[in-house]
Amino acid sequence: MSSDVRLPASVMVLERGWLSANNVLLFDGDEAVIVDTGYVSHASQTVEMVRHALAGRSLARIVNTHSHSDHIGGNAAVQRAFDCRIAVPAGMASAVREWDEAALLLSTAAQQGERFDVDESLHPGDQLPMGDLAWQALEAPGHDMDALVFYNPDKRILISGDALWRDGFGILFADVLGSGDGVGSARTTLEALARLSVDIVIPGHGAPFTEFDDALERAFARLKAFELDGGKIARNAIRACITFLLLDRRSVELEWLQEHLANVPLYVHANERFLGMSADELTLWLAAELERAGVVRREADTLIAL
Repeated sequence: MSSDVRLPASVMVLERGWLSANNVLLFDGDEAVIVDTGYVSHASQTVEMVRHALAGRSLARIVNTHSHSDHIGGNAAVQRAFDCRIAVPAGMASAVREWDEAALLLSTAAQQGERFDVDESLHPGDQLPMGDLAWQALEAPGHDMDALVFYNPDKRILISGDALWRDGFGILFADVLGSGDGVGSARTTLEALARLSVDIVIPGHGAPFTEFDDALERAFARLKAFELDGGKIARNAIRACITFLLLDRRSVELEWLQEHLANVPLYVHANERFLGMSADELTLWLAAELERAGVVRREADTLIAL
C-alpha cells in the first residue's frame, strides 16, 4: 500500500496480486464483511489469510463486486470455513444460482470456479453498513455489465473492483464477445465515478491509491484508444487472460497454447472479430508480446512465467 494512503482502522486490504483479486475486510466490532475472495486455486490460502486477519472475530458476509473468477473463486471455501452469507450483484445472481459457466465467463475463458449459493442480491442504490461505515452500491458496467462499486462519502473511499485501477480497468469482454457495448458502458461508469468526491481508491488489483484524478485520466485515455482501434481491445483481452493462465499454470508448451487459443471461445471470438490471424500467427505474436512485456521467458518451445 502507498505510504500516503490512510485507511480507517476498520478497513483492511489484503493485497493479492493478479491471479486473485484483493480481499477487503471491513470490521464492525466482533463481526466482519469481506469484499471479494480471490481465485479458486488460492482458496485455501485465502481462508488462512482471512482467519489470521479476523483474529477470533466472526465473518458475517461475503460481498462480491462482480462475477469474474478471480473475485468469486474463494466464495465457497470461505463460506464453509466461516459459515457466512454471500451477497452478489443482482444482475449475476441467476447465473450463479444456475451455475451458468458461460455467463460467468468460466467456460468462455477456460477458467475455474467452485459452485456456491447466493443468499442476498445487491442492487444499485443499496446502502451497506460495512466497517462502521455506510457504503452506497453504485452500478459500474463495462468490464462486467452487472458490476457494482461501493462508495463511502464520509471518508471519501471507493471500493472500485475492476471498474478503475491505478493504471486502467479490466478487460471489456462484451466488445470481444460481441455481446454488448463495453466501451460505451465503461465510459458511462468512468464519467459517473468522476462526479464522486474520492480521496482513496481500493481497486480490485494493485495497492490502494490516492491519485484518483490521475487514474481517471489514464482510464479515459485507455478507453479512447480502444474506441479508435477495436483490435486493441482484443489484443488486451488475449494478453491479459493468457497472463492470468500462466500465473496459475506457471508454464505452457507453444503447441498446447496454439490449440488452447484455437478452442477457447474468448480467443476464437477475439481473433475472428478483430485480428484475423492464423493459429500459428496468433500464437507466435502472443509469445513475443508476453516475452517483450517481461511476463515470460521462452525456453525452446516452452513459455515459463516470471
